[in-house]
Amino acid sequence: MVAAAEEVEAPPPPSPSPLIVGLQPSALVDHIVRVDWSLLSQIPGERGGSQPVAIEELEHILNEVNTHILPSLDEPSPLRTIAGGSVANTLRGLATGFGISCGIIGACGDDEQGRLFVQNMNSSRVDLSRLRMKKGTTGQCVCLVEADGNRTMRPCLSSAVRLQHYELTREDVRGSKWLVLRYAIFNLESIRAAIRIAKLEGVSVSMDLASFEMVRNCRSQLLELLESGDIDLCFANEDEAAALVRDEEEVSPDVALEYLAKHCRWAVVTLGRNGCIVKHGKQIVRVPAIGETHATDATGAGDLFASGFLYGLVKGLPLEDCCRVGSCSGGAVIRALGGEVQPENWQWMYKQMQIKDLTTPDLCKTYS
Repeated sequence: MVAAAEEVEAPPPPSPSPLIVGLQPSALVDHIVRVDWSLLSQIPGERGGSQPVAIEELEHILNEVNTHILPSLDEPSPLRTIAGGSVANTLRGLATGFGISCGIIGACGDDEQGRLFVQNMNSSRVDLSRLRMKKGTTGQCVCLVEADGNRTMRPCLSSAVRLQHYELTREDVRGSKWLVLRYAIFNLESIRAAIRIAKLEGVSVSMDLASFEMVRNCRSQLLELLESGDIDLCFANEDEAAALVRDEEEVSPDVALEYLAKHCRWAVVTLGRNGCIVKHGKQIVRVPAIGETHATDATGAGDLFASGFLYGLVKGLPLEDCCRVGSCSGGAVIRALGGEVQPENWQWMYKQMQIKDLTTPDLCKTYS
C-alpha cells in the first residue's frame, strides 16, 4: 500500500516542451555496489532480476553489503549513490550524451534522497518542471553487481511518494514528440493515463518491459497494453522476450520480435553480447554488439541502448544506424558502476561512433 503523501507545493509551469518526456511516477535513488555472489544467495528473489522489497529488507541488504564488497582499482568508492530508475537513466543519457531536450514527469520526496535525485537530474540537464515535490520518502533501489558485471536489483517503493494517475495533465506531454515509459504493475493506472493523454496530444509512446519477473508475473495486463496498439516502440531484453511468449510452441527472441511487431511500429529485442534484432514494418535488422568494451556493470545497459536508439529515431537515422548508436551508448554505460555514463566513457562512445561512420552529436566537443 502506498502511503499518502501531502503535496508541498504546486509544480512550476512546464518549461517549453522538451522533445522527449519520460514518466517515472516515483523518483528513485540507486545504491550501486560490487559484491561477491554469496550475498545474492542470502536475499530473496532470483539473481539477475528485479524484485521489490520492503524498506526493512533494503536496509538489511545495505548493512550486509560491507562484508561482501568486491574491491576494485577502477572505482574510487565501493558504493555509488545516484539518481536511478530506467526512465531517468534513459532521459539522462539523451540529455547529457546526445543533447536531446528531455523532461521527467513524476513525484519526488522532500528527504535527503529526493534532494540527491533533483541535484543529479538537474546537473544532467533534464527538465524538472514536471516533477511534483511532495512530503514523504523517495524510492530507493540497491543494485548488486557481480564480478562478471551482471546486476541484481532490489527496489523499495512501498512507502515512496508517487504521482497518481489523476494528477497527470495534457500539459505534461503537450508539444513533445515521445513519451518514455517503463512497464510496472504498481504504476499501471498512471501508465494508462499517460498513454491516453499522449495519444490525445499526438505523442508517440516508447515502453520498456522492465524485468523478466514483471513480465512473467503481470503478463496479462502487459499483453492488454501491447495489443491496444497504443505502444509505438517497445524494448525487451532476451529474458523479458522469453517470458512474453512463454506459451508459444517456440520460445525465442525472433518469435517475441514478431509478436511485438504485430502491435508496435518498432519492436526491439536486445540480446546482450549478441547485439539486437529490430523490426519496423517489413524491415528486420540484426546488429552485433559493440566488441570493444568490458562489462564492469550491466546496470543501465538497456536504458542507455534506448537513449541511443531514440536519438537515432528523432534524428531520422536509418534503422540499422539507430541500433548501432544504441549499441555504442549501451556499451558506454557498462564501463563503470551505475546507470550514469561517465565523461570519459562519453568520449569513448563518440570515438566508437566515428569509427562506425555515425554522425556524432554536436555536444561531443564538450567531452573532448
